[in-house]
Amino acid sequence: MDRKLRYGMVGGGPNAFIGAVHRMSAALDGEMELIAGAFSSSPEKSKAQGNALHLSPERVYASYQEMAEKEAVREEGDRIDFVSIVTPNHLHYDIARCFIEAGTHVICDKPLTNTVDEAESLCRLVAEKDVVFALTHNYTGYPMVKQARAMVEEGRLGTIRKIVVEYPQGWLSTLLEAEGHKQAEWRTDPERAGVSSALGDIGTHAENLAEYITGLQMVELFADLDAMVEGRRLDDDGSVLIHYENGARGILYASQISVGEENNLRIRIYGTDAALRWSQEHPNWLYVGYPDGPEEIFKRGNAYLAPIAQHNTRIPAGHPEAFLEAFANVYRNAGRTIAAKIDAENPSAFDLDFPTVQDGARGVHFVISAVESSRRKEWLDVRYEPPQS
Repeated sequence: MDRKLRYGMVGGGPNAFIGAVHRMSAALDGEMELIAGAFSSSPEKSKAQGNALHLSPERVYASYQEMAEKEAVREEGDRIDFVSIVTPNHLHYDIARCFIEAGTHVICDKPLTNTVDEAESLCRLVAEKDVVFALTHNYTGYPMVKQARAMVEEGRLGTIRKIVVEYPQGWLSTLLEAEGHKQAEWRTDPERAGVSSALGDIGTHAENLAEYITGLQMVELFADLDAMVEGRRLDDDGSVLIHYENGARGILYASQISVGEENNLRIRIYGTDAALRWSQEHPNWLYVGYPDGPEEIFKRGNAYLAPIAQHNTRIPAGHPEAFLEAFANVYRNAGRTIAAKIDAENPSAFDLDFPTVQDGARGVHFVISAVESSRRKEWLDVRYEPPQS
């Protein structure tokens, strides 16, 4: 492609955290530019955000419906190539559907939707309209996560027996939503967040990370979810026992009331020949242990890493890369796939390495199933294959 990709954003208005993260990540490699937006359900706030970002007033819209309609009829090369959706969960489905029907590619924040029916509807629509759809499970973008996946694919761990993945935070250890905290308000509101808070917000990242690295899907699970803070309407803590398709056992723990924890997503995978562990708060190192030898430490940016880890690295060894760069890898890979599609070319295998609408549907199915298992207090069969695009 001989130009930058052009994109619009829905959500990410004044003082929104995740919208700014998406914009910084999309801009990191200089391959994309934001040219349009419907940044808020309030036309005034949308206009204010557009002004702050120095966008042309005619490309700042009062609603996402207006944006989808007006951008679709612009000349090719002038209209947006894709939309970035960074709204609360309950809006993802309608916004994504609106733009997909207009033939616009989509990059959407997770979770995909609040219901399995909505998720499967998007899977079918993506296939029908033949658009690229990426979901920002950004933790899969870390180079050392990709190194871990490559080592599993190469058989370095042998047969996987145990997966332990956890995502503890402590920021909701009090009833913060009652104090007017914007993020806490919508993430603990069933009307906006869906059926789960902790598992739906951060547990989906843990589920996706385990599946991405190991390639294993769940067969059955037993979940224990609860709201530990009095007055909270959705779960803020959850533990899930998992059986995987190869017979491996898993433990997934997601919590927003673990006092003292910040954003401590971490994973340990134990095989017959070796084990590995990785932590999001220290993402540039991957630790590999053996039954009869010293532990190895793999470090980001080195030439001995797998090609896919090097492909997702920007700077030499010894210089830390972290959250924004991992986020940017999802944008860059999806963006290059979009560019290849526009140019009627085949994207590279590495550029196709990003979470898809099907990954999103699996995540929604996981959350819904875990909530049901916790309610019924029993194991549930959770084998699931979403519609393919």
